[in-house]
Amino acid sequence: MQRFLSLTAAVLLTFSATSQSQNRKLVWSDEFNYSGQPDSSKWAYDIGNNNGWGNNELQYYTSNEKNVLVKNGKLFIHARQEEKSGYRYTSTKLITKGKATWQYGKIEVRAKLPSGTGSWPAIWMLAENMKQWPDDGEIDIMEYVGYDPGWVHGSIHCKQYNHVIGTQKTAKTLLADAASAFHVYGLDWTKDSIKISVDNKIYFSFANEHADYNSWPFDNKMYLILNIAVGGNWGGQKGVDDKIFPATMEVDYVRVYQ
Repeated sequence: MQRFLSLTAAVLLTFSATSQSQNRKLVWSDEFNYSGQPDSSKWAYDIGNNNGWGNNELQYYTSNEKNVLVKNGKLFIHARQEEKSGYRYTSTKLITKGKATWQYGKIEVRAKLPSGTGSWPAIWMLAENMKQWPDDGEIDIMEYVGYDPGWVHGSIHCKQYNHVIGTQKTAKTLLADAASAFHVYGLDWTKDSIKISVDNKIYFSFANEHADYNSWPFDNKMYLILNIAVGGNWGGQKGVDDKIFPATMEVDYVRVYQ
């Protein structure tokens, strides 16, 4: 009898999770079923270097089609070894800021990552009105440093929990073919928790402690970012191998459900 009840409970939990997923509505997406530059009604750019973006990164971000292009149903972001405004590398940092922001939801990005020492691709979110980093919130749906192949990282940053003061909330999962196959990098974000997954397998969870803004600024509206950094405090810890360029992140789709 007890085993029957346990099996029944498991079935009900599975049904409930499936129903919740199916009840979500697709509110924003880019399937990249066009050619040329990314859709300007959905994407903007951070341009330049901005003092290494706080991480001593080595690239200069551009909107040039050599660095970002949509073709064959996919988005391609290329980091390249080339001189630009005094920097040795170029890349692209796509953002939805000014185009679309969200408060809570499920975000899915199907992507294949670049490889090689010195590459640092990321899929992440920042608060729309970031007054002071990290006080207003950052969610890292996927980070991958090329010198540590196979390990995909998910994290959150806020005033109370961040890597600068050694209190970061983070986890990683082994994905041996991250640079050779597509995977779905996911975020399930509610008023009570943040869960980060690969192919719908959750490997990082962070619960709202209901304490104060310092530990949970994640009621803020946030925008999405896709980029490849070169070098930097984390990505450049083992140097930069110039033989890896161009380093490319391919994105099959981006979908946001609420």
